[in-house]
Amino acid sequence: MGLAAVLLVVAAAFAHAGWNFFAKRAGSAGAGFVWLTATWSAVLYLPAMLGALLWSGVPPWEDWLFGVLVSAVLHLGYFLLLQRGYAVGDMSVVYPLARGTGPMLAMLVAIAVLGERPGWLGVLGGLLVVVGVFVIGLSGGVPRSGASLAGVGFGLLTGALIALYTVWDAHAVTGLALSPLLYDWANNLARSALLAPYAVTRREQLTVAWAAHRREILVVALLSPLAYILVLSAMQLAPVSLVAPARELSIVLAGLLAWRVLGEPQPGRRMAGAVVVLAGVVLLGIA
Repeated sequence: MGLAAVLLVVAAAFAHAGWNFFAKRAGSAGAGFVWLTATWSAVLYLPAMLGALLWSGVPPWEDWLFGVLVSAVLHLGYFLLLQRGYAVGDMSVVYPLARGTGPMLAMLVAIAVLGERPGWLGVLGGLLVVVGVFVIGLSGGVPRSGASLAGVGFGLLTGALIALYTVWDAHAVTGLALSPLLYDWANNLARSALLAPYAVTRREQLTVAWAAHRREILVVALLSPLAYILVLSAMQLAPVSLVAPARELSIVLAGLLAWRVLGEPQPGRRMAGAVVVLAGVVLLGIA
């Protein structure tokens, strides 16, 4: 994986860990939070989207519309499951399990379906990332309480959707040659539209969510698209079977935030897992 792709992935990891930290702080806000962040993302990135249209022109609408609709449904399910997981479980359990399961499955699908061949260094690096992620995710021991088990379940389901949208979006920005910025902006707009019926019938709840979590909504609306636009750009430069595991460097950052700011336990085991993740990312970088 080239230097440019690595730098894009590292920058995305910081943005991704940041928005998940703020999403965890608003965990109980649920679907209303998802609608507000998607809507605000479409608003905040509108000037950049218009600039991209002026620069590159309007893409073929058939490919663009189909690619966005499929991705929007997958991403909507991902955000709803993730937010529900944050409402019932620790960030340090839900986030690593989701991010560890996702790239593992995405790598397998990319190899089996897209015909990618990452080489033994790439495979080893990806496996190290996944192992390190699960070490961090289980840093509190095997979950036993109902809430902890629910967090594990939502984390694994979220990971499955991560794998699906990762492979599909990689196909969209490479096989269909769609612009990452335009693609992600339209994805946010489509998710906002899909949740519009929910928003219309729950205006009071949205007002409460906005009043309680305005800062979290705006930060997630800004950082979430930025993180994914960087990842999509990296996928145009390197195989998804390498990019998907490498972006989980964000697990290290999220683990540190969960420990230092949210007070979640077992920092020693988290750091051990972080070292394994970093070793995997280094191998992916030279694969």
